[in-house]
Amino acid sequence: MFFSQRSTRESTLSYFYGCCGLGQAVAVDVVEGDEEWFLGEAEKAGVRIAYVIDTHIHADHLSGGRRLAEKAGAAYCLHGSAIGAVRFPFRALADDELLITGNVRTRVLHTPGHTPESLCLLVSDLRRGDAPWFVLTGDTLFVGSVGRPDFGETPEETAGRIFDSLHAKLLSLPDDLEVYPGHTAGSVCAAGISGKPSSTIGFERRFNPLLALRDRNAFVAALTSEIPEKPMGFKAIVAANRGLRP
Repeated sequence: MFFSQRSTRESTLSYFYGCCGLGQAVAVDVVEGDEEWFLGEAEKAGVRIAYVIDTHIHADHLSGGRRLAEKAGAAYCLHGSAIGAVRFPFRALADDELLITGNVRTRVLHTPGHTPESLCLLVSDLRRGDAPWFVLTGDTLFVGSVGRPDFGETPEETAGRIFDSLHAKLLSLPDDLEVYPGHTAGSVCAAGISGKPSSTIGFERRFNPLLALRDRNAFVAALTSEIPEKPMGFKAIVAANRGLRP
């Protein structure tokens, strides 16, 4: 298995991973302008990009996912709950769906909250074993923080959904599972994000101040008490990422 984490604009972390032996790969949260980097990495690894996945409809940067998928002849993917929210065709992913790229397996975890269609990706390498190796958490869980709650319904309702997703889908995972989030420090997608670009479920369970709040009401109150300013031009960014404007 190969794996790359790319640090790019707006403190965004993108990912490229897959199976060299059977020549298939997955690109996640591609930022506009980075498409050629992914194509170059695929060529160097001798792999075909099979899936391009956005973990949610981004509000802080323009996605390059659809453009990369078109260039690579890959499927562009969002969670199926994005149907009706976007004006372009996409491969609809379902909760618990398994994507197979050679010896690499990617299981879809629907984690609504930050946005209704937010998802995480639980990745295994059969050469290493059946157990998952790492999880890409998008904007659901960060190192030291969780996703902001004001891109959905009311902040209180959205914060409650984030709590439910964290406890139902992520905090049930093994403590030693590696965590790779969608952003690092400097992003406006949450308050208090660490500059460290990876963690583990166990470390976050122990030291992430929001995960320490096991009471749902206390979590909602804490998460809604400190919400960063919304990204500059976020309405136009979301509209573009939904295909509502060129």
